[in-house]
Amino acid sequence: MTYKNLVFILILITSMGFFLLNIRRILSYILLGQKENRFNNPAKRITNVLKIAFGQSKLLRDPVAGIIHFLIFWGFVLFLFAVIESIIQGFYSPFTLEFLGPVFSLITIIQDIFGIFVSVAVLSALYRRFIKKVARLDVGKVGNIDAAVILVLILGVVLSMFGQNISHIANNNFHLGEYEVRPVSNFFSSIFYSQSTLSSELFYEIFWWSHLLFIFGFMNFLPYSKHFHVVTSIPNVYFSKIGKEKYSLKKINLEDENVSQYGAADFEHLSWKQILDGFACTECGRCTSVCPAANTGKVLSPRKIIVDIRRRTEEKAPLILGGIQENSILTQNLVHDYITDEELWACTTCNACVYECPVTIEHVDTIVDMRRNLVLMESNFPPELNAVFKNIETNFTPWAFNSQDRANWAEGMGIKTMAEDSNGEFLFWVGCAGSFDARYQKVTKSIAKLMQIANIEFRILGTEEKCNGDTARRLGNEYLAQILIQENVETLNNYGVKKIVTGCPHCYNSLKNEFPQFGGKYEVVHHSELITNLVNEGKIKLKNEKVKSKITYHDSCYLGRYNDIYDEPRDPLKKINGVQIVEMELNRDKGFCCGAGGGRMFLEETEGTRININRTEEALKTNADTIASACPFCMTMMSDGLKSLEKSEQVFVKDIAEIILENTISN
Repeated sequence: MTYKNLVFILILITSMGFFLLNIRRILSYILLGQKENRFNNPAKRITNVLKIAFGQSKLLRDPVAGIIHFLIFWGFVLFLFAVIESIIQGFYSPFTLEFLGPVFSLITIIQDIFGIFVSVAVLSALYRRFIKKVARLDVGKVGNIDAAVILVLILGVVLSMFGQNISHIANNNFHLGEYEVRPVSNFFSSIFYSQSTLSSELFYEIFWWSHLLFIFGFMNFLPYSKHFHVVTSIPNVYFSKIGKEKYSLKKINLEDENVSQYGAADFEHLSWKQILDGFACTECGRCTSVCPAANTGKVLSPRKIIVDIRRRTEEKAPLILGGIQENSILTQNLVHDYITDEELWACTTCNACVYECPVTIEHVDTIVDMRRNLVLMESNFPPELNAVFKNIETNFTPWAFNSQDRANWAEGMGIKTMAEDSNGEFLFWVGCAGSFDARYQKVTKSIAKLMQIANIEFRILGTEEKCNGDTARRLGNEYLAQILIQENVETLNNYGVKKIVTGCPHCYNSLKNEFPQFGGKYEVVHHSELITNLVNEGKIKLKNEKVKSKITYHDSCYLGRYNDIYDEPRDPLKKINGVQIVEMELNRDKGFCCGAGGGRMFLEETEGTRININRTEEALKTNADTIASACPFCMTMMSDGLKSLEKSEQVFVKDIAEIILENTISN
């Protein structure tokens, strides 16, 4: 064993030891979080990793930045072979992977070509951050230095690899091995070296050591950098929510007498996965760039929320693990001292941040958990919510309507309640807005008339129906939400309900994805899905008369991003003769929130531009005469937006059910 081998082994052991100690340190921080089972369905989780982590599906939603990151990521994956080869050479200098035969050919040619791509990608990333100064990449002075160090280290790894290969080729009299294919390195070798000399041997050693030192430096800088996501992103994607839980909030066991904390006041009240989210955050800013609150001048930044969790964890966790009980840091809390109440209440729970995050961070769940602490532990919430919570508790609706008037909209329509006859095919879950809001009662009647035209046997609960709990739950009042859900589930199960249709995306999401947590498992369809099927089956026949109308459809967050329903509201509209469908700039899974979700429907907007105004202005840019919606909250917010902009006489907001009914041949 040579002196070179001994020095290498010493450096390797030191580097790996230091790295593993840091991994152990951070893991101990994460495990301070609350227990949560994220180990079910490994096949689905592996599929997510292949698609999102390795396929970079979310990053590629932004073509420019996505391609840059894709090349850097896969370049590094392929460079692992070069790293492995170099490390083994540290023990045995003549080692090469050429014994892999044709596979080695594939590895070397891809490494060589991707080396150029990665170099260009790194330079592009530096340009975008420091010269072009893309807004979402601005993470302050410390964050920019961090990014610069990482990008320079990556560039160092690539260039030292090229230097090593170029010198190696010169050392071998410009001959490559039998299975070695390095077109780029071979080209530059003939430029930098005229012949094999002692200088090529010297530079080979310099580049070999540089390559390894860059790798070890990069590896040990990661635990102190936001780029630690290189290590944590794949596990974070693996442990992300799947199935129905993907669209539902976590249930709190309110009957557990041992629980002393509801929601999260500090980092250790969060689950281990939510703490892992903090260490997986790349600070890329995609979440904040699509946040409707952030885009309209509110204090909320989803990125800041997650970064604050990591920062708080790194400050407080060592004290907890060290058994220290007196320190100024311990007198603070994550909520209030790091994250303000205003930030938490600004969230519309639209899920845009979660949808865009390339490492599947679950911002909304964490924000709601902190709201739960404010409501359940501190009774600290905006004053407007006093009336909302009281109304829900006493009237079973967020508004001050008498619960006995819930079925008044159906008078004269010949609609039976479940109490009168429970043998219908569908239960029509009307919802609070559909029952009490004068404007949305017209939508409710339209849905009912379409089902009657299609000869569908349906029933309603009437006065037995109560608020589904969505508003209370997203506002953090889990106790009130669970009471409502459990009472509704008991009613539905007593009637043996199997199939439900509803006109509200918030009701739809709760009934479909959250009621199962409480024993309520039903087949739930949104009225847009039902209408589409009825039109396709010919049970609803559209008129032949040509209609001159230009319609733009506004995607509901809880219908779209939460439940992947995008085509169904559009498809029947497209079949109306003469109707022109025009899309807003932000549509489908990139649709901009109306501003009403997450209980924001009942809170005043006092900062920046109103979210619904922003969205309405976007709709008006299409020059449509009708804004179509499929959600009562969206309808209210878009209608208010038109009134504020003095356009309510020129442009109309209609539900798709109303539009289809207007163009349906009645039996």
